[in-house]
Formats: sequence, structure tokens, C-alpha cells
Amino acid sequence: MGNADTKLHFRKAVIQLTTKTQPVEATDNVFWDQFWADCSIAVQDVFALVPAAEIRAVREESPSNLATLCYKAVERLVLCADSGSPSDKERQIVLNCTRLLTRILPYIFEDADWRGFFWSTIPGAKRAGRLDEDVDENEARPLAESLLLAIADLLFCPDFTVQSHKKSNPDSSEEMRSIDSCEYIWEAGVGFAQSPPLNYVHDLNRTELLKLLLTCFSEAMYLSPSSERQGLNPWVSFFCSAENRHALPLFTSLLNVVCSYDPVGYGIPYNHLLFSDYREQLVEQALQVLIVTLEHESGSAMSVALKALDSSSSNPSEEPEPAGPDNLFVNYLSRIHREEDLSFVLRGLAQLLNNPLIQTYLPRSTKKIQFHQELLILFWKFCDFNKKFLFFVLKSSDVLEMLVPILFYLNDARADQSRVGLMHIGVFILLLLSGERNFGVRLNKPYMLHVPMDIPVFTGTHADLLIVIFHKVITCGHQRLHPLFDCLLTIIVNISPYLKSLSMVAANKLLHLLEAFSTPWFLVSAPQNHNLVFFLLEVFNNIIQYQFDGNSNLVYAIIRKRNVFHQLANLPTDEASIQKTLLKKKKSGNSRLNSTDGESMEGSRPAVPAEPGTLKASLEATPGIDKITEKSQVSEDGTMVALPRLSSPTTASRRGAVNGASDTESNSERDHEVFTGSQTSRSRMSSTSSTAAWTANSDWMLSWKSRLPLQTIMRLLQVLVPQVEKICIDKGLTDESEILRFLQHGTLVGLLPVPHPILIRKYQANSGTAMWFRTYMWGVIYLRNVDPPIWYDTDIRLFEIQRI
Repeated sequence: MGNADTKLHFRKAVIQLTTKTQPVEATDNVFWDQFWADCSIAVQDVFALVPAAEIRAVREESPSNLATLCYKAVERLVLCADSGSPSDKERQIVLNCTRLLTRILPYIFEDADWRGFFWSTIPGAKRAGRLDEDVDENEARPLAESLLLAIADLLFCPDFTVQSHKKSNPDSSEEMRSIDSCEYIWEAGVGFAQSPPLNYVHDLNRTELLKLLLTCFSEAMYLSPSSERQGLNPWVSFFCSAENRHALPLFTSLLNVVCSYDPVGYGIPYNHLLFSDYREQLVEQALQVLIVTLEHESGSAMSVALKALDSSSSNPSEEPEPAGPDNLFVNYLSRIHREEDLSFVLRGLAQLLNNPLIQTYLPRSTKKIQFHQELLILFWKFCDFNKKFLFFVLKSSDVLEMLVPILFYLNDARADQSRVGLMHIGVFILLLLSGERNFGVRLNKPYMLHVPMDIPVFTGTHADLLIVIFHKVITCGHQRLHPLFDCLLTIIVNISPYLKSLSMVAANKLLHLLEAFSTPWFLVSAPQNHNLVFFLLEVFNNIIQYQFDGNSNLVYAIIRKRNVFHQLANLPTDEASIQKTLLKKKKSGNSRLNSTDGESMEGSRPAVPAEPGTLKASLEATPGIDKITEKSQVSEDGTMVALPRLSSPTTASRRGAVNGASDTESNSERDHEVFTGSQTSRSRMSSTSSTAAWTANSDWMLSWKSRLPLQTIMRLLQVLVPQVEKICIDKGLTDESEILRFLQHGTLVGLLPVPHPILIRKYQANSGTAMWFRTYMWGVIYLRNVDPPIWYDTDIRLFEIQRI
């Protein structure tokens, strides 16, 4: 009964607030204490008993009462934070105020007139920590700053969120101010050796405070992508600045809690069904706070500082290290350098990402985590901000521990339109990794795992796995994945010079893609479709020129499919043929890139579309491949030299004629200048309106057909086809293994054109991808926070929530 009475009492207080037409004085503590002092209300109950309509009504009709409620709640948090070791009653007040603010803040943010409220100053709230006595009385601290500092203090409050080191009651106020939070880091790992005893009450309290912190940061959701204020988030900027004395221990606590989490525990089957895992809720919230705080604007002073940090780390003999970014979380992350720390982070992320892939004999006996998208964002940010981490990842085969789960997610999500964002981030990570030589080299390691995936059975390397899954995504994915085709093939181009031996399955998949992309109807469907052919030809040229010896399977597949290359070389470019193709395309419609796969792996489930009614967040358009990559040429000593961007269409075609390796890129950049009126024209067949104004013509076809890099392949066919045919006739061969043996021992030394320079397209950060990441990240956070549904049914502007 007591609980029902408490809810009733709380509900009465809410009704009083909504029905009062006159402002209630801030000094009327009896009235305001009803909301937090006399009751214990669960967070789900707060959301049920404070309806959205009533919050909006108070905001519109009694704005001063809403302002006072927020002010009083923050004031109570500040008082409790200052008191050091709070009593049981004070702890309950903290939790009640935290839950109430988590409920109200989204409705403050959704109204443009209210957004500045938390950044206005409150009389008498002076800035703490000033040495000079005569501080201007008017220079008070904004409410937002007071709230953020109180949350930071409370996250290191002895006996509330951390284990107290002293048994006796300390001199409270003094104690909290002088506490060294670096001694209270939540978990062992980076920069901290002791693992404190697990305390589920502390974990629950931390989770509630982090939920409020995330809600504070969520103002970004209420600004449209085009908004001028979509720069740095002021809440994040302040919280991650030197004003927050707990910045370092909090960053370390969040990171260590995430990377040390083991969902399987002692491995007792079904243990997750028998016991509540409070640590999982904390890990999820810590991870979301971490990815939101690790923000910096590309092109800003912070970006420059990060670049300076990278260059100074590679050239230590010169000037002293710069101070680094203003955002201390980004600063600390970019400075992690000890091998054991880098190993701890990589091992932690890899273990969690591999968790859904764990196979057991008992169905559903192992806990499966759901926060893999947030983990991928964190891994991305680590690779982007800390080059030492990126090189560490690629230094050994550990990178494959990240590759396999990413490929698993790509394959699993390919048919589900609600998981387009997951597909994009997986591909972006692989694009970033593929810009480094070591990634291509590591892929030659044999693939021995047996993770059940809906792909054909094969025996080969991790490179074969990557190619087979990319083929499956391209041929069996849904239409919204078409803009990713460029990225997928760019990754294969980047790794191709280092692939020592492709399996027959992977070789056939590459040839099937070329066959599909070189059909006349596909080439005339959109102004940039032919670039996919250029990418695939570049893959074949790289392997033939640099890895011919071990790739007899690919050479055999090229010989078997030689008609595809001859048809490409003889592609008709006259107007009559083009019109005939266009007519045929209209009659038959866009045929799919159908592919007959062999038997799938045992135990695998087919990729399935989203259930009808599934919610998804809309995403910003991603820039074209030529905007998110820059070309680097690999010199003879293995170093990479960045190539300047092409400035005009004429220089592009001139460069393309001179340098065979840059055919693809020069061509796509030229197309971009000629055809692209807006970003939307990238989404090939998925958007007919974008290409409606364009039709293929003879001049256009000739402009790129004349630059198809077919010389190397044609020379290979010219030399090997007669030899293979002669062996077949002479020995009466029908068995392909004999032909493969002949090709293995063959050589083309001195017969092929001079090898072209290896060209790598490295991922290049830009404002377009930064905006995409922001919308994707907040979309994931919105959809994952359903208990309680913090932002549900509020006026989000950053993205749209759609039902499938």
C-alpha cells in the first residue's frame, strides 16, 4: 500500500503544478519538496505520472513554474553533491531529482525559446574555484554548468556511486571538495590497476546519473542537420573541459567499465536468465555517454591539434607536444599509447563484438549483448582520433578479431532496411582499415572459424570471406544499399595488391560482379555505374601485376569468362545501340544481380527483412566516394605519397590517359563535376528522379570506354588462352585441376605491360561524414533507450523516426 500512496502523493503534486495559474515562489519548499523529498518513485513511474501533455501545458501556460521546478531540482542535486557522503534520505532525493530532470529536459530542448534557459544565470550561484576574493557578483554560473558539475561530483560520491575508503564519518563538505576522484576510478584497466568490489547499488545509481547526463547532451537531437547551431554541443564542450575536475577519472571509468565487461561471466549456461546483470545496464549507458562526448568538428582547432599530436608522435625529436584538443575526453583518448592499454581496449571491444557469434550446444544459453552498434562507433572514434591505436590494431592478426564480427553484421543486416546505418558504419570502418597496407597483408591468414553465416561454404583466407560477403551484400541486399557499392569495391581495390591466393569461390564472385555491372542496360542506367567496372578491372590488374604467382584460381576464372572482357572492349557506343539498350531496359525493368550460391554454411540462418512496424531513424546522405577518400600512391620502398586532388575535368582525363592506375578515380571525379547536381544523384538505381534529367549518349560512352584499363587482361588472355586450349586438345583434358596446375607453374614475366603504380584510396574525414555519424549515433541512442522512453514522442529535428 505504501508504494501506491507514494505514487498518489506524487501524482497530486504534479496535478497541483499543472493547475496552478499563479507562479509558485522558489522559497516555498513545502510545495517543491513534494516532488523529491517525501517519496521514492521508480523512473518508470515518473514517466507514467508526469505525462508529456502536462509538461508542455506547464511550459506554455506557467513557464515560471517549470523554470522554478528545474532550478529547484538542480539546486537539490548541487546541495547533495556538496554534502559529500549523503544520508539515505539525501540519496533518495538525488535519484528523484535525477529521474524528474531526465523526464523534463527533452521538453525544454524541443522548444526553441526554452533552449537557452539552462544557459541563463541564476542569482547567487557564483563560480567556484576562483582565487580572487572580489569576484563580480553578477558573474553567476549558468544552470547547465551547475547541473553538469553536480552530476560529475555525484558520480564519485563515496557510498553512493563509489566504495568509500574511510569507515568513519568524514567531515562532509570539506571531504567532497578535496576528494581525489582518480583514486575512485570504477574499474581496472587504462591507467588504473585495482578492480573495486562489484556493488550493484552503485552500478544502478551510476546508470541513473549517466542517463540524465545523456539527456543533457541530447539537445543536439532537437536541432535540424542544417541548423547553424549544429557545431559543438555546448553541454558536451563544458562537461569535457578543464572546468570539470573529474574529467580524467570519469573518462577512464567509462572506458574501463566498457572494455572490461564480460557478459558470459563464468560461463554457466542460462545464468543471464537466473540473475539480473546490473553491470550490463551501466556498460550500455557508459558506452553511449562515451561516444557522445568524443566529438570534435573536422576543420576546427581541435582537428588541427589532433593532427599535430599525430605528427609529433611520429617525430618526437622536434618541438614539445601541443596541448591537444579542448575536449579533454578526445585529448585523453588520443594520448593512450602504452601497449598494455591499447591491448586492453582492443581485446575488450573484440570480445564484446564477438559475443553474438558465440556458438553453444544449448540454444540461447549464453547472453547476447545488443549494443554492438555503439561499440562500432567507439572503435571508429578510437581509430580516427588515435593513430597509435590504429597501427596497433593492424600490427598483428588481432585486426581479424574485429573483421569477422563486422562482416557477420554486414551479412546479417543486408536484407533489413531498419539496419542501413549498421551497414554503413561497418563499411566505413573497413574502408578506413583498407587504406593501410598491413590490413591487406593480414587478410591472407586462413579463415578457420566456423561462424554460421548465410554464405556459400569455402576454404580459404579472411580475404575470401570478405569478398564472398561483399558479393552477397551487393547481389542480395536491399535497394538502399546501392550507394555503398562504390565503397565496397574501393575496399577490395585497396586490398587487392596484397592478396596472395584467392579461392575459386571468391574468384568466381568477382567475375560474377563484373559480368553483372558490365551489362549494357546497367551501364546506361545511371551516369556513374560504369565506375564499378573500372574498380573491378583495377582489382584484376593489381592481382595480375603484383600477385600473379599464387592466384591461378583467379586467372583460370578470367580465362573461363573471357567473353565478358571481349564484350567490354567491343561495347557499342553508337546512338542506335544505346537507344536499343534503353528500350530493352524499359521493357524488362531493372533485373536484380541474381546469383546462384551453393550450399550455405551449416547452422546459418538467412538474412531476413525487418518486421513490419519496426522503428528506424532516418540518416543523412553520405558523400560520394571521391569526397570521402584521397588517393595515395605506394612508392617502391612501401611508403605512401598522397596525390593532389584533380581540379578540373580536363586535367582528370589527361591524367587518366597517362596513368593507368588512376583510371577509375579520374573518371569518377570527372563524372562528379559533370553530372552531380546534388548528393542524391549518387543513389544509383534507388532513385529514378535523380537521373531523370540525364540520358546516356554516344559522347558520354566514348569518354570512359576509351579509358577502360583492359591492356593487362587482354595481354594475359592473348598469351594464356592458346596455351590452355593446346593442352586441353593435346592431353584431352576435361578436368580443371590439371589446367590449374599448369597455370600455377606458368609465368608472364616480360610479357605484360609495365606494372602500374599501386593506388590506395584512403578514407578522408569531412563535414558530410561527420554529420552522417552524428545523426546515426543519436538515432541509435534514441531507439535503444526505450525503458524509460526518454525522447519518445518529442519533436526531434535531427532525424525522422519512421515505421517500416
